[in-house]
Amino acid sequence: MRYTVNCSIVFPDLPLLDRPAAAAAAGFDAVEFWWPFADSVPGDHEVDAFVTAVADAGVTLTGLNFTAGDMPAGERGILSDPDRASEFADNVAVAVGIGERLGTLGFNALHGNRRDDLDPRVQDETAVRSLALASDAAARIGAVALLEPVSGVDAYPLKTADDAVAMLDRVGSPHLRLLLDVYHLAVNGDDPAAAIDRHADRIGHVQIADAPGRGEPGTGDLPIADLLARVAAAGYDGPVSLEYKPVTADPFGWLTREGAPA
Repeated sequence: MRYTVNCSIVFPDLPLLDRPAAAAAAGFDAVEFWWPFADSVPGDHEVDAFVTAVADAGVTLTGLNFTAGDMPAGERGILSDPDRASEFADNVAVAVGIGERLGTLGFNALHGNRRDDLDPRVQDETAVRSLALASDAAARIGAVALLEPVSGVDAYPLKTADDAVAMLDRVGSPHLRLLLDVYHLAVNGDDPAAAIDRHADRIGHVQIADAPGRGEPGTGDLPIADLLARVAAAGYDGPVSLEYKPVTADPFGWLTREGAPA
C-alpha cells in the first residue's frame, strides 16, 4: 500500500508551504492538497511558490482539489453553480497546469451545495458540463478528475457512493472517477465495504480517516485495515490518502503497529 499525505488537514500548525517538507521528513514521498489558494485564479507568484515548495521537498503532488469556494463559510465546490461556470473553467486551467508541473494523478471536484433559488436540475446539468470539461483537461496530462461524496453539509447533494456514481454515469467520461473517502461515507450512513464491492471499477482515489472524529486510524470504530485490504483485493493500486485530523502525539504511529496495512 502506498500512502500520500493530505497536507491541507495534516500538520495544521505549520505554514502551508512548509507542509510538503514536513511530510518528507516524516518519511513520505507523496502529498496532496485541497485548493491551496484564496482565489480561484491566483497570481503567478503564488503558483510558483507553491510549486517550488512541493518540488524542493522532493515529493510528488499526487492529488489536488479544484477550487471549492469559501470552505470555512460552508461552500463545498462551485462547479454546479451556473453563475460561476467560467470561474470554474479558469480554475481548471490553473489546477491542471500545476499538476502538469508536479506529476499529479487526480483532481478532486466537489459538486457544490444546493442553492434555494435554483432548480436542482439546472445545477446538475451545469455540473455535468463542468465535470466533462475538468475530466478532459485532466486527461490531457494523463490524470483523472474525481468526484466525492461529502459529509457535514446538509446542502451538499452527493452523500453516498451511489449518488456520485450516478453523476459519473451522466457525464460518461472514462477520465472521471469516484473518490472513495471511507470517513465521509461512514458518517453519511453509507457502508464503505459495500461501496467498494459495488463500485470497485469506478474508484479513482481512496482517502481514509477514522469515524467518529476524523482522526487517524485506531481512534474510531472503522475497520480501516480491512477496508484497505478489500479495496486492494478489488484491484485498486493507487495511493491511499491520509486525510485526517491528527488527535494523537504520533499521527503516523498506526502505520507501524501490528496489523496495520503497510
